[in-house]
Amino acid sequence: MNARIRIGEREYTADLANGRSIAIPLHFDGPQPNAYGVPRATSRHYEEGGFIGDTRLGGGCNFETVTLTPHCNGTHTECVGHIAHERIAVDSVLQPGLLPATIVSVTPEEAMHSPESYALVKEEEDRIITSAALQQALADADPAFLEALIIRTLPNDRAKRSRQYANEPAPFLSIEAIHAVNALGVEHLLADIPSLDRASDEGRLSAHHLFWEVEQGSHDVNPARHSMRTVTELIFVPDDIPDGRCLLDLQIAPFVADAAPSRPVVFAVRETVGREMTGHTERK
Repeated sequence: MNARIRIGEREYTADLANGRSIAIPLHFDGPQPNAYGVPRATSRHYEEGGFIGDTRLGGGCNFETVTLTPHCNGTHTECVGHIAHERIAVDSVLQPGLLPATIVSVTPEEAMHSPESYALVKEEEDRIITSAALQQALADADPAFLEALIIRTLPNDRAKRSRQYANEPAPFLSIEAIHAVNALGVEHLLADIPSLDRASDEGRLSAHHLFWEVEQGSHDVNPARHSMRTVTELIFVPDDIPDGRCLLDLQIAPFVADAAPSRPVVFAVRETVGREMTGHTERK
């Protein structure tokens, strides 16, 4: 299905039958990523009385109980409820629909050799995604496609799909990088790291607080007037998906919780030249 879409003052086409997922598939019986060393996600057939929820064991159907920690066991999307006393659910924040998005690839820097800052004293092993790197990658970006920003870190090895981040600390965003993201008007920030913040940050989550505009150290959020921005972490953007403009379908499980497993899907877009737009979609 080909769609013709107006974004800003320009018109684009997108093949909505050929989206690419940038989620990490969660294999319950195989390798899976892990942050903070939490128990791995598991799936086990349900069994009670004479019922067995596994056809291989004689049951009439497969019927499993899944246990996971969304923030740590795979691709997930979170909202301001992540840092708030008020129980704000991501399901109530993220609205369905296609989002104009931009993909950028950046190389994290050794924090000790960077002039950019973090809320805590930088440590020798720290690597940061800097404002300078983001601004360079976004130098020619179309502002109309910055409703969502998708960050791919380099090198982009497939080991990210099963990395144990307690053993291999991930890069995180500098304070200046978050200010740059906010200045661009980004509403949905996606990155292939387990957290915008350093893993060992004394529970401050400084980058999250800045992005959601919640005072550092505070967990007070007005339930009637809170940020509608989302953060998606632990994605994986394959190398054959190019940097630049795209459409994003940010799909989440309908959990009434601060975070939920998610499946971001991106669609390539092409600017339409010299054609009159007659409708919102065109099926072929």
